[in-house]
Amino acid sequence: MEEILNRIDWQKQSLLPVIVQDATTNEVLMMAYMDYQALELSLETKIAHYFSRSKQRIWKKGESSGHIQEIQSFFIDCDNDTLLIKVKQNGVACHTGRRSCFFTELESGECVSDVEINTQAAYGVIDTLYHTIQERKNADPSSSWTAKLLSKGENTILKKVVEEAGEYCFAHKDDDADEMVYEAADLTYHMLVALASKNISPDRIKQELARRFGMSGIEEKNSRKD
Repeated sequence: MEEILNRIDWQKQSLLPVIVQDATTNEVLMMAYMDYQALELSLETKIAHYFSRSKQRIWKKGESSGHIQEIQSFFIDCDNDTLLIKVKQNGVACHTGRRSCFFTELESGECVSDVEINTQAAYGVIDTLYHTIQERKNADPSSSWTAKLLSKGENTILKKVVEEAGEYCFAHKDDDADEMVYEAADLTYHMLVALASKNISPDRIKQELARRFGMSGIEEKNSRKD
């Protein structure tokens, strides 16, 4: 195993680009990255594991949706710095519910593939909303509020976060439960826009909250000082 892993020049790059193909049709399904540990897990289990740059962690493809990739073969390119894997795709490869992540023509912007599976239930509303916000980055600002907000830049995005936080506080002070829910939803959306503008996945927030389990608030505050 170590001999195989050392064929990669990890000093050259710590993240290895990985092209993923359907083993039967050779259709290109997606492109992702593996670090040393992700490749090691993939070789050991023959199930695709990747390193998510937005989540900043190892993730098993399909860990939420069940749409795992069973690896049939591994290929390295002539420079030993890009990997191609051929897989048996269970379900779909793309979080949008499409078979492949490559479904939009660059020049026309036309979508050439239909959604095969509704993945919202698998990923949850927060992750689905975050992915939708990411997709809106390239949308027309005249037809998408999210695209318009992102196009206006950091100051406008952060101003909306502060504004929505203030409106939630007023609703809280008024003891208006319906308004609290409404304003909390607005605040959550604008926080996700701010995170998306920096390509920070909400998964990292979940990881941080999980880290704090079993730690008192005082300990957590003191750990920040350290």
